[in-house]
Amino acid sequence: MQYRTLGASGAIVSAQAIGAMTFGSEADEPTSYAILDAFFAAGGTFIDTADVYSGGISEAIVGRWLTVRPTEARQAVVATKGRFPMGPGPNDLGLSRRHLGDALDNSLRRLGVDRIDLYQMHAWDAITPIEETLRFLDDAVRAGKIAYYGFSNYLGWQLTKAVQVAKANGYAPPVTLQPQYSLLVRGIEHEIVPAALDAGVGLLPWSPLAGGWLSGKYQRDVFPTGATRLGENPKRGQEAWEARNADPRTWQVIDAVSGVAKARGVSMSQVALAWLAAQPAVTSVLLGARSVDQLNDNLGAADLELTADELSTLSEASVPPAEPYPYGAAGANQRNRQISGGR
Repeated sequence: MQYRTLGASGAIVSAQAIGAMTFGSEADEPTSYAILDAFFAAGGTFIDTADVYSGGISEAIVGRWLTVRPTEARQAVVATKGRFPMGPGPNDLGLSRRHLGDALDNSLRRLGVDRIDLYQMHAWDAITPIEETLRFLDDAVRAGKIAYYGFSNYLGWQLTKAVQVAKANGYAPPVTLQPQYSLLVRGIEHEIVPAALDAGVGLLPWSPLAGGWLSGKYQRDVFPTGATRLGENPKRGQEAWEARNADPRTWQVIDAVSGVAKARGVSMSQVALAWLAAQPAVTSVLLGARSVDQLNDNLGAADLELTADELSTLSEASVPPAEPYPYGAAGANQRNRQISGGR
């Protein structure tokens, strides 16, 4: 297992994190414990959950595991999130001081800790002023309730605005951003990755296998069945079967991953995860396992270092689609210049 700093902070985390969204839903408590045990046995230290996962059950499972595993708990870096609805009322969601105060205290209680290492805003709130959210987070840092904070699912301008407002007011700065990112979902490279690099914010990619597509478990024009996420729900969210199956780029990327995996004698999942871990600004890749077997295969990526040629092959096969302007060649030409003259 490799280790990296948590963004620009001094905290150290494993380059792979265990995403606990499956805990309490796709993985029962004994299975969740087994996943955490295997992850820490492999050198992992970083756990990511959220209050909304299974309605608080995921946090509670993580909290009980920390209690019965005191040795591992001393090394654990625990991250959670707040923002989405935890009740029916108008103040049971959002990034207001009112809601975050309750959400943070409830997360601390469910996790059974005095301080959360990384507290993340699960998504942008278009109603609450960013100054209100950032002041709350700075107060929480000063009060010792959280060590660091970050964001999830923010756009580039939203991240940049938050960073600059925090700087202007002397607040503690954000250290991470958690976006969806994979060989199939690379649109964040247009604006979000540059914004993170500019701010020194570390990326924590979620859905690194694009909902299982990059593991090689699905075949072109073969409707998914069985005990897989799409087999159980083919219309599941952004990884829904019909749209991705119909997109030629999907199979172009999968073929490239398969080719590298066969040449190296490793799994497709390991290749996709190793490519992602090698991308600029990435701090830790979130592994969303439903079983120990899935986790063990994914952990194999920790020791897989792709060559420059392999990285290039995968990157070229998965270039994110873009109109000529502003993100294509025509737009990129407008933003560049030569030292020696010319455009």
